[in-house]
Amino acid sequence: MQAKLQEQLSSADAEVILERLPEQIRAALITRAAEIEYPVEAVIEMAIASFLDTEALGFADCKPGRGQ
Repeated sequence: MQAKLQEQLSSADAEVILERLPEQIRAALITRAAEIEYPVEAVIEMAIASFLDTEALGFADCKPGRGQ
């Protein structure tokens, strides 16, 4: 059985990620999500995607190496 690839981070996965981050980073992500009125999972996804590809808005359009 092949695992289904997701183009968006789930809220459950976001919670797992947040639990493992240093408090300062966790607080910054949660604060940013509140400021822009986005779910925290979307903010985490945008942060990771923009690290990999500066032109990406999220995982769906992330092409690592393109935005460097």
